[in-house]
Amino acid sequence: MGGSSARRQRPSRPQVLFALLLLPLFCPALGQPVRYSIPEELDRGSVVGNLAKDLGLSVLEVSARKLRVSAEKLHFSVDSESGDLLVKDRIDREQICKGRRRCELQLEAVLENPLNIFHVVVEIEDINDHAPQFPKDEINLEISESVSPGARTILESANDPDIGVNSLSKYQLSPNEYFSLLVKDNPDGGTYPELELQKMLDREAESTHHLVLTAVDGGDPPRSGTTQLRIRVVDANDNPPVFSQEVYRVRLREDLPPGSTVLRLKAVDQDEGVNAEFTYSFLGVANKAHHEFSLDPITGDIITLLPLDFEEVERYTIGVEAKDRGSLSSQCKLIIEVLDENDNRPEIIITSLSDQILEDSPSGTVVALFKVRDRDSGENAEVTCSLSGNNPFKIHSSSNNYYKLVTDSTLDREQTPGYNVTITATDRGKPPLSSSKTITLNVADVNDNAPVFQQQAYLINVLENNQPGTSITQVRAWDPDVGSNGLVSYSIIASDLEPKTLSSFVSVNQDSGVVYAQRAFDHEQLRSFQLTLQARDHGSPALSANVSMRVLVGDRNDNAPRVLYPTLEPDGSALFDMVPRAAEPGYLVTKVVAVDADSGHNAWLSYHVLQASDPGLFSLGLRTGEVRTARALGDKDAARQRLLVAVRDGGQPPLSATATLLLVFADSLQEALPDLADHPTPSDPQSELQFYLVVALALISVLFLLAVIIAIALRLRQSSSPSSTGCFGSVLDSKSRPVLPPNYSEGTLPYAYNLCVPGDQLKPEFNFLTSVGDCPSAQDILNKDSSSALLASILTPSVEADEKTFNQQAPPNTDWRFSQAQRPGTSGSQNGDETGTWPNNQFDTEMLQAMILASASEAADGSSTLGGGAGTMGLSARYGPQFTLQHVPDYRQNVYIPGSNATLTNAAGKRDGKAPAGGNGNKKKSGKKEKK
Repeated sequence: MGGSSARRQRPSRPQVLFALLLLPLFCPALGQPVRYSIPEELDRGSVVGNLAKDLGLSVLEVSARKLRVSAEKLHFSVDSESGDLLVKDRIDREQICKGRRRCELQLEAVLENPLNIFHVVVEIEDINDHAPQFPKDEINLEISESVSPGARTILESANDPDIGVNSLSKYQLSPNEYFSLLVKDNPDGGTYPELELQKMLDREAESTHHLVLTAVDGGDPPRSGTTQLRIRVVDANDNPPVFSQEVYRVRLREDLPPGSTVLRLKAVDQDEGVNAEFTYSFLGVANKAHHEFSLDPITGDIITLLPLDFEEVERYTIGVEAKDRGSLSSQCKLIIEVLDENDNRPEIIITSLSDQILEDSPSGTVVALFKVRDRDSGENAEVTCSLSGNNPFKIHSSSNNYYKLVTDSTLDREQTPGYNVTITATDRGKPPLSSSKTITLNVADVNDNAPVFQQQAYLINVLENNQPGTSITQVRAWDPDVGSNGLVSYSIIASDLEPKTLSSFVSVNQDSGVVYAQRAFDHEQLRSFQLTLQARDHGSPALSANVSMRVLVGDRNDNAPRVLYPTLEPDGSALFDMVPRAAEPGYLVTKVVAVDADSGHNAWLSYHVLQASDPGLFSLGLRTGEVRTARALGDKDAARQRLLVAVRDGGQPPLSATATLLLVFADSLQEALPDLADHPTPSDPQSELQFYLVVALALISVLFLLAVIIAIALRLRQSSSPSSTGCFGSVLDSKSRPVLPPNYSEGTLPYAYNLCVPGDQLKPEFNFLTSVGDCPSAQDILNKDSSSALLASILTPSVEADEKTFNQQAPPNTDWRFSQAQRPGTSGSQNGDETGTWPNNQFDTEMLQAMILASASEAADGSSTLGGGAGTMGLSARYGPQFTLQHVPDYRQNVYIPGSNATLTNAAGKRDGKAPAGGNGNKKKSGKKEKK
């Protein structure tokens, strides 16, 4: 066999240098192939040549640009490290190129980044790998003995697939005295042997001759093949059949149907009788031709058996023999040429295809490389390619039936995620034939879309006292991208809450967008708050979108009304109000002041009378809480009245609070005190009924024993201390039952009153003492039946005080009380709206509540308009002169101070810093302790 190294046919040196410099740029356009020449049957892995070097590529560019070769049947490969063109499969020239004398393999070298194609031609050189071979191992010949010397008989030729010097070179005949061998040339360029008779045969001397015919090729070393010649000598028939032509030529269309007659051969035998009869037969016919044609042995008609195919065989060369019965024969050659018809559709072969195309790929990006092949020839093999449908691609012709499929416009995966591109190839035959191939191109996603929220802004309403950890809403953002580019996560990036406390209020699930409340909201502390949420995808770079969310905390009726006035003292005692006996109907007695921390309808308060000593004597404003006289006081009406007032809000269900009002009809404090003593506040008989029923017997027994013990104790005390009565002695012996009023040290009046009853009953006066620090607490003096017992319980050793001390204090001035026009209302002397229309505006409602709470709370703490200096609203008597109106907003014109007959107005006298004149107050408490 030939050498293992390849031999390349190279041009002159200047041309090589110039070609190597310009080959990567102009080789596809010029079509100049790179040529190599190798012998057949090279071992796998043998180097054909350094393709990278011949293309002007460095070793690094071989792998970087993915150098490879492409062909219909790939016999070669490229070493990715060295760039050598290597033998990949067995190369048999006779199998690849059949009988063609020039055997070349067409390859395409493909480079990427950028995409380039180079044409490579590898010429396969023949080696002497086949020995000549005869069709038959034995050839039988019959030669008449009458044949004269010089007669010739054509022998079947040997076949050697090799070409050139390795093909059949000569024939040799074994030595003999009768026959010699001649070699003749065929019209198709081959040779065939002829056996020539050298002298007359003598059948009687030798009837059969055995010779050996040897065919030798021109290889080094030469190869040979032999066949046995068996020559039988027959009786005389000295004229063989003769053909009318030595060579017959026929041209057939390849679409000729099977069974068609191709040609009728004509031969003539000059003999007569039986010796003139002859038959036709094929001589030395190739196996394929033997199956495609048949020969009638009698008529000489040649008929097609199978359809012809120009692409398989373009020409047939067939030998035909006419042989008579006397074994005389002659031969002729039949050459059949097949004409091409447009019977093959173009074939589309995809050589390179991109699986994914980035949607931001620029126009002109190569997405596929394909070639078109038509097995026809001439005009029938000329092909044009086109794309069907409307798609953003176009075809660029490359070279040698290669085409590029490139993008023609921008791509958008969100609109069209993929394309089915149909490539149609049409030849120029008549009629033209076409074929189509559909390829699927997927558009790869690029993160070019930011998330989009379903709403431009969110307004969420959440009721207070919600369950911590519950979902209050869910935000959703849509990202048309796919994969990680379309995966959205949520977060809170801003808020009007404190950053440190934000996480304790709300949180958002980063995957689902569900917003959770982390704590129970309180409408009274937090009405609303603002959040800014962000939706961010996971692309690179990541895109995001923001949306604002306002959370409104709705109010629940979770706060009961709080009564600011009347209030109980720390010792549990309730305040009382005095009403003039001459009060006319509609006279403002007092006002119940209450506030509700809720808002809206939940803070809409209404006032109701639950219990009253005389239900028809007083009326209560439904919305204002003002207690007014419904009629004039009658003679039969009790001087001491009790009202139980309920304050309800407008919530569902409503919440309420109660307040107890003690009202005394009197024109002065001295007149009110006996009513307080003689008519203690009656307890609710219904609420104590069951208790008295259960303990009735025990109580009677206990009272009897207590009465006996007290009587004995008093008797013993009178007998042991006869001089201890002092100035109170006449009081102890009196039957008039004077009583000591309770302690008013924490009332609205700026003085604390302690009462001492004089010994002279003709002067029933009350003197104000500067100090009665030693007087004990009158725990139950209003409930005592015996005046002496009551006085004894409150008298102390200080009863011996100088009588001058009792006269140092002037009696209270009764001129401090206000006229009916100055009685309190919702604004100055104007009476409030009995319907009590509540403001519809929530802000106005909350301001009104704040006004009531700020001013009325001060009044409930014991201050009044009469107890302080200018601008103090009566607060300086309790808190000192340093507490002024600068600390509290001036809501006095709209606020009624319970227990006083004045409204909180800054009168001229107060602006001038003048203190009000002292006098008797109309508000006292029914407490149980005496304080200074």
